[in-house]
Amino acid sequence: MANRTLASRKQTVIAIFLVIGFIYLVRLFYIQVIDKSYTLSANNNVLRYVTQYPARGLIYDRNGKLLVYNEAVYDLMVLPRQVKEIDTAEFCRLLEITREGFIERMEKAMNYSKYKPSLFEKQISKETYGYLEEKMYRFPGFFVQPRTIRFYPKPIGAHLFGYVGEVTQGLIDKNPYYRSGDYIGVSGIEKSYEEELRGIKGMKIRMVDVHNREVGSFQEGRFDSAAIMGQDLYLSIDADLQEYGELLMQGKMGSVVAIEPSTGEILAFLSSPGYDPNLLVGRVRGKNFKLLSGDPIKPLLNRAMAGTYPPGSTFKMVNDLVGLQEGLLDLDTRYSCQGKTSSPIRCTHTHQSPLNVLVAIQQSCNPFHWQVFRTIITNGGQGGIRNNYVSWRDHVMSLGFGHKLGTDLQFELSGNIPSAEKFDAIYGKGHWNAMTVRSLSIGQGEILVTPLQLANYAAVMANRGYYIVPHVVKSIGELKKKSGDFNKVVSTIDKSHFEIAVEGMRQVATLGTARWYQIDSVTMCGKTGTAENPHGDDHSLFMAFAPADNPRIAIAVIIENAGFGSLWALPVASLMIEKYITGKVNRPDVEEKMLNTKLY
Repeated sequence: MANRTLASRKQTVIAIFLVIGFIYLVRLFYIQVIDKSYTLSANNNVLRYVTQYPARGLIYDRNGKLLVYNEAVYDLMVLPRQVKEIDTAEFCRLLEITREGFIERMEKAMNYSKYKPSLFEKQISKETYGYLEEKMYRFPGFFVQPRTIRFYPKPIGAHLFGYVGEVTQGLIDKNPYYRSGDYIGVSGIEKSYEEELRGIKGMKIRMVDVHNREVGSFQEGRFDSAAIMGQDLYLSIDADLQEYGELLMQGKMGSVVAIEPSTGEILAFLSSPGYDPNLLVGRVRGKNFKLLSGDPIKPLLNRAMAGTYPPGSTFKMVNDLVGLQEGLLDLDTRYSCQGKTSSPIRCTHTHQSPLNVLVAIQQSCNPFHWQVFRTIITNGGQGGIRNNYVSWRDHVMSLGFGHKLGTDLQFELSGNIPSAEKFDAIYGKGHWNAMTVRSLSIGQGEILVTPLQLANYAAVMANRGYYIVPHVVKSIGELKKKSGDFNKVVSTIDKSHFEIAVEGMRQVATLGTARWYQIDSVTMCGKTGTAENPHGDDHSLFMAFAPADNPRIAIAVIIENAGFGSLWALPVASLMIEKYITGKVNRPDVEEKMLNTKLY
């Protein structure tokens, strides 16, 4: 009985061992024959993982003209643990670097990781790569990774396009998509539409022999993934108008923004002085960025939406519109003007007196608009000066001032329409009135606007009371899907009141301060402005739209320290309007003066 029990236990133990052995055999067969992931791990020491960087999407203007494309360059990568004894002198000669530079780069790579590839030298040209490729077998641990950089066929639109730069460690920590050595949009369209433009990275696994030479794809490319190019962008910008505007603004500080009123599409967007966007591409980017950053005329500053200015007389129709809306102004309302002896704000023009709102806009009468403002703040129906001011400010902000418009470009400033709380803090609650803040009546004092806001204001006038949020991208990708939902914003002013203000603007262009720059066959509605500047000479401003009926373009021009709006901003704007609507310019004398005059 005992022998039978012992035999039974022996068979059971043998069976258990056989089962375990069978399981191990099956598992080993699976690992070695079926599952290739372990093969991948075992062969890491002879495999090279090469990131396939996608080309960024191309950028076109509204008429299909190519504005931004890509050119091939090559990054030299290093895997420190594979670097053996190499001819350092020959290596440095090929790359045109010093021995100290070689040591510095190697130390940086070692500090990053001995086992992971890192960037040794970025953006090697095609010519240098051609020489280097023939001798790569002599430099184990180094390999080349292709990628693309931006190129601009015309040196325009630098502030609009922005630029691409190397990703920072802080962003790498926040976004797992990026790795050291990757590039990202830093400003302009490149930043706003980074996710659409960047594409999707791929990966190639290559087998490498003992001489650092690639001998083929691993597993016939079974584990490779292809890079997917970024999506193309189709802009609302008219490249010809943009280029013409930049020519007119050479030698002048300021900006020009032009908008299609019916859609909110930005037709031209420029800041001057500008720079050739090709300067911030490739290996020279760092050097050129430092030079541009240190330039006292600040070519990197995007004045179109990061510059703020008093709007001056261009703001006068705003007060008229509020007065009309509140029932405190109509066509029969007349105020007197004593010209230069007027008080508390003198007039800078000679004209009839008393005058109504149309003549006041046409002649840019300061005393008239001061009295309109005083009536709004003092006699408004909101229950006291402070409440009347709050109501006035709400109307003004509904026209697109004092807040970001929400455009699809980065770093937009809000400008400033001072709040009642601000004046309470300065003067004390109950201790200020219309007289205290009288400069606001003529677009001075604490009021600040950006050129983008001023152009948008022209679009509001063109549309008789509303605007579509300004934007620069019409569509994305081959199917040209719309770039986004840009809202229609309706002001608090009734449409009927805009007809009066628009008629005043038409008379500015035909009878008033802008009459010298009328355009044949095109009726322009506009307003000049001369904004006092506490830091120097006055700024020259002009905002307009055309034609008067069914407007196609709204525009704002600001030229810093240039004096009267009618002298410089007005002719630049009128030339651009003529160029856009008629396709040519028939005033060579005006054009030549603007092209050849340098104001700084």
